[in-house]
Amino acid sequence: MSVKVLLISTYELGRQPFGLASPAAWLRAAGMEVTCLDLAVEALEPGSVQAADVVALYVPMHTATRIAARAAKRVRAIHPGVRLGFYGLYASMNEAYLRSLGANFIIGGEFEEELVQVCRTAAPEEAVEAAGRPLVSLKKLAFLVPDRAGLPSLRAYARLELPGGASRVVGYTEASRGCKHLCRHCPIVPVYRGQFRIVQREVVLEDVRRQVAAGAEHITFGDPDFFNGVSHAVRLVRGLHDEFPALTYDVTIKVEHLLQHHRYLPLLRDSGCAFVTTAVESLDDAILARLDKGHTESDFYRVVELFRQVGLNLAPTFVPFTPWTTIGSYLRLLERLAELDLPPAVPPIQLAIRLLIPAGSRLLELPEVKGLVGEFDERSLCYPWRHPDPLMDELQREVQEWVRGLGATNREEAFQGIWSLARRKAGMACGSMPRPTPRLSRAAMPYLTEPWYC
Repeated sequence: MSVKVLLISTYELGRQPFGLASPAAWLRAAGMEVTCLDLAVEALEPGSVQAADVVALYVPMHTATRIAARAAKRVRAIHPGVRLGFYGLYASMNEAYLRSLGANFIIGGEFEEELVQVCRTAAPEEAVEAAGRPLVSLKKLAFLVPDRAGLPSLRAYARLELPGGASRVVGYTEASRGCKHLCRHCPIVPVYRGQFRIVQREVVLEDVRRQVAAGAEHITFGDPDFFNGVSHAVRLVRGLHDEFPALTYDVTIKVEHLLQHHRYLPLLRDSGCAFVTTAVESLDDAILARLDKGHTESDFYRVVELFRQVGLNLAPTFVPFTPWTTIGSYLRLLERLAELDLPPAVPPIQLAIRLLIPAGSRLLELPEVKGLVGEFDERSLCYPWRHPDPLMDELQREVQEWVRGLGATNREEAFQGIWSLARRKAGMACGSMPRPTPRLSRAAMPYLTEPWYC
């Protein structure tokens, strides 16, 4: 009798989970029965848990892992004897806490092949013994085309909103994993340690073909940095555009790589790239150096200018609240964004993000951080810290609450509200925001309806 596996995703930024579809292909190829469940859009039904021999929860990010911890407790209550495990980026990083929830196996890194081996294990006792240590696989896999059978329709997920009110159905795939850079605050670094892995071009293209057949009109590439393997990326978007000239897509690329490979910006524009997300994090060079980001404030301004020259949309993201942020530097961030005419390109939540220090973070290499953080909080999955100036923690909470209450407010209006809030917190009159001189002409910015990035 074949092994019955239940794969569970909890939250993946409003995307149909690649982290279910990819291992589902491997497990089904190995002769197992696979059920996929996405708790972001579906309910956890006791029957699906009771029928499973193995339940594996996908934990690609912080929010997903916290939700998965609650789901694991429900799984154990429904089916105490089931083999239970976690896989994905945050699995090995939080091994002790996840085992305390009853996990029999933990798989980090390149998880597909290892997940097949674990699910083949005949008895729970053997599964515990086989996975008695954190498992991080960085094998170079020959990937299978993701199998999305049984997943909710793409229409159940985030959409791409276009200027004028039109929208597009969004699919999601990955052309690479990991990252060759070592940014101190990045959760990828403790797992991949400067390595990245390519998903073969034909696998990616076939995955896109199948999603287009299922209604996708836009594809999000979830690579941590699409230009980690720039030749791979270039061949991929050329092939994609040749086959689907009306299809649009978005990617994430480091500031450093956008400068290094700026000759490819026209190719991105001409092959259907709707926007490029780039993790700027800060406009303070001292903070950027602490984060080991590999770029400076002036580098970001050069990228903004390059994108405007090319006519390509840029979506910068930030971690504006750090232990080193001051009320003056926060106000300066807002001023510079206004002067650059960037508020329409920045999701309001990006102006509320607080630095997260996960297990294994390279930030802990800094003596000043070691002296700042408390003991690791397993339930929060991070090292807690307080800003030396309580006003900054208050401001972060107020900005976050303001953003949460915005609903569908226009981004520029949201930015004006944050501007006013920060000025009041600093004891200043609200005043008018700086205006670009001269006012920059720009097209309206397309954006995804799920703007969270953590």
